[in-house]
Amino acid sequence: MEQPVMSLDRSDDGSLSSVRNAARVLGAFTPADRDLGVTEIAGRLGLAKSTVHRLLSTLVAEGMMERSGNRGRYRLGLRLYELGTMAPLRSELHGAAVGPIDDLLAHTGESVHVAVLDGPDVVAVDRRESPGMLRLLGRMGHRHPAHATSAGKVLLAYLSLAERSALFDGQLLAAPTPHTISDRARLEEELAKVRSRGWAESVHEHELGLASVAAPIRDARGRVVAAVGVAGPSARFGRENVRRLAVETTRAADAISARLGYRPRETGTRAGR
Repeated sequence: MEQPVMSLDRSDDGSLSSVRNAARVLGAFTPADRDLGVTEIAGRLGLAKSTVHRLLSTLVAEGMMERSGNRGRYRLGLRLYELGTMAPLRSELHGAAVGPIDDLLAHTGESVHVAVLDGPDVVAVDRRESPGMLRLLGRMGHRHPAHATSAGKVLLAYLSLAERSALFDGQLLAAPTPHTISDRARLEEELAKVRSRGWAESVHEHELGLASVAAPIRDARGRVVAAVGVAGPSARFGRENVRRLAVETTRAADAISARLGYRPRETGTRAGR
């Protein structure tokens, strides 16, 4: 039986109950509970399912929630991430990246992006487009399967095995193209290679005809918090050019990391976390 619907009117302290309840719905999601159903949320918050459904519908319309791949379930939306970019860490990352990514664009002539991990997906939070090139990776904030992109591989590589297992537990790896690594064992081999050489590449894996190279960005504690990469037509990513792009991209990643306070001698090796 549904619990009594809580008031959505103005409270005694002048606040709006509907706004408070919407905030409570958003707060119900945690790293351990990335997607939830209406019944679960209603039970946790003591709200009627009809109230939760209305709140979720409104939040979805505003981009703050989105429907999960699991039927009848929801997860936090990209609008929240966009708002979160104004938080100190994201603002610090943006400020640290501006000069290095401008230089990376100038030195390579390829589109440049800075990305972070959001669950099993990678999300671009900053970018520079190559002059005269079509947009290759979609709009800012658009998500892609992390295992299919170079930036995503970097971010996955420096998670612990337990963290990666939690991200992919019970899920099939999406295969946007026939070249995408969709086998977990093969992916682990690829990520080990990324950790060994310090950068990742993706060729035809996210989109046919597209290639990219990315390297890790570290914070003052040495944790990999983002990745910077270059992307362009695969025809321009032959072996020799990939090595050059890897050097340029790693240099940009190191510059951003230094601006975030990372000092290799103080925090250990680059390959560790």
